[in-house]
Amino acid sequence: MPAPDPVTDTIAAISTPPGRGGIGIVRLSGPQAASIAVQLVQLIQPLEHARARLAWVLDSANLDSSDAEAARIDEALVTYFAAPRSYTSEDLIEIATHGSPVVLELLLRRALELGARLADPGEFTQRAFLSGRLDLTQAEAVRDLIDAQTLTQARQAASQMGGALSNRVAPVKQNLVDLIALLEAGIDFGEDDVDVTPQQEIARRIAELTPPLAALEASFARGRIVHDGLTLAIVGRPNAGKSSLFNRLVERDRAIVTAAPGTTRDLVTERISIGGIPIELVDTAGLREGPRTSIDEAEQLGIHRSREALADAALVLIVLDATQLLNDEEHRLLAAVAGRPAIVAVNKSDLLESPRSENGLLTAYAKEPALTEIAALPTSALTGEGIAALREKILALATGGAAAEPGMLTNLRQQQAVITTLAALADAAQANTAGIPHEMILLDLYRALWALDSLTGQTTPDDILNLIFSTFCIGK
Repeated sequence: MPAPDPVTDTIAAISTPPGRGGIGIVRLSGPQAASIAVQLVQLIQPLEHARARLAWVLDSANLDSSDAEAARIDEALVTYFAAPRSYTSEDLIEIATHGSPVVLELLLRRALELGARLADPGEFTQRAFLSGRLDLTQAEAVRDLIDAQTLTQARQAASQMGGALSNRVAPVKQNLVDLIALLEAGIDFGEDDVDVTPQQEIARRIAELTPPLAALEASFARGRIVHDGLTLAIVGRPNAGKSSLFNRLVERDRAIVTAAPGTTRDLVTERISIGGIPIELVDTAGLREGPRTSIDEAEQLGIHRSREALADAALVLIVLDATQLLNDEEHRLLAAVAGRPAIVAVNKSDLLESPRSENGLLTAYAKEPALTEIAALPTSALTGEGIAALREKILALATGGAAAEPGMLTNLRQQQAVITTLAALADAAQANTAGIPHEMILLDLYRALWALDSLTGQTTPDDILNLIFSTFCIGK
């Protein structure tokens, strides 16, 4: 853990979102937090640790004014957390008022005049990290909780804030430290009857470290999806029912639907949650080929954007018309998504006498030789048939079948730290097999330890820390 610099300044910020609200909070942290707070408001009772005190916000900097009652402009609750029993491990004050931007800005301006400075983005959480109150994965989880758009994201962030990832890494790190200590002792005290660790013992210990780290790295597949979500493009021929299916998945009439083909000319997007996974749906213009003179400019631009959305999307939902046989454009579209995460929705299936009819599209589609790996689901945007199954299939493709687990990796920085650890351990194992001296094996083991430490923040460079905390909001 980086040694914290002596904190001599006090920071202040508005910690609630900009705009009007029922409640607004001004937060102060640092050695002067309490002394500044008692000058900002007129307290009814003295400050006491972890107790909320009623106070008045005055339209005057002179709190001793004989006309103080006439100067009252708002009530406030002032909560004091004494160091080190606070979020930042410093003296911390939270002043909660009604959420008037005018009142909040008045309090903040006065705090700055009394000696505080405006907090940098994420500085409250950064101080909590530097004081050892949080490790880096927990600090990142604070930001993730603030940014959460689904309950699943919030649960995952809360789990990380509780130390789930740190707790998963801790036993691996301890075993790695034990191995390093064993080799160091053999080198430093070899002449004092301390046995040199046998090659087989080193190999066994390294081999025991790898499986839990490999499982942790594999958790990134689901953790990244829960954290970031993904994009699903809905594509197909004009009038296949793409916009109708889009509206069914969104559960409201978001896209315009008419009986005329080609109604959708531009991309229509909406973010939804399926099984807690945030998914951005993209409804696209119908894809069709024809002479340029038969397709107007607006439709040509829409088709071009549809192809871009198809190329960029993580998942593809191809919508086919159950009443029509495959045309050449659809053959090319299906071939283009072969090998990609894709689903085929055979829409308007309610118009067929039987979805298994020999003359139906499902039968014709099933005979396509190169497309048997893409699931084809009968659906009806009109009746809702197959929509539940479609959602389940989207969720299965989105997560890749990976199960939820505690302590998942959720961002690329975390994954790279674990990958570096695994690579260093592999190098150490290879060096041990080759009979290379223990001093050289230790270099690889220390590299593995450094990578694990960077995961939780013990050895993370300052520029990386600044980049991480700069993505926070001011006041957090």
